[in-house]
Amino acid sequence: MKGDAMSLQDKYRPVIDMGQSIGARNVSVREEDGKLKFSGTVKGPDEKVQLWNKIKEIGGENPTDIEADITMDNPGGEAGGAAKSGKTYTVKSGDTLSKIAKEHYGDANRYNEIFEANRDKLDDPNKIQPGQELVIP
Repeated sequence: MKGDAMSLQDKYRPVIDMGQSIGARNVSVREEDGKLKFSGTVKGPDEKVQLWNKIKEIGGENPTDIEADITMDNPGGEAGGAAKSGKTYTVKSGDTLSKIAKEHYGDANRYNEIFEANRDKLDDPNKIQPGQELVIP
């Protein structure tokens, strides 16, 4: 359909530009299967949050047309070691850790991996709240 004149790279250009301006390295941007696949390495949690906020500003709270894999040289801070994967997920109303595990791993029984990676934010795997940002290991 030619009506979609704007490519995903055009749509998310501000994210790509921000990555360059904050010194992201090993940046890769490609369109595949109707999604923009963005990856890169930033210095630490502050830069990662800046990029995620820009992604959400453009694509909404839970964008479905972009996959971002943002790794950090110095995870430190609140993100801790679990941030090595670089993937995060924002909890939506009705979500459970099992449902999120099924979506990301194809196996609902792997919910405990997500729970363990987010122990700094979660006390109980049955108590997650919409709007929480979880690391997906």
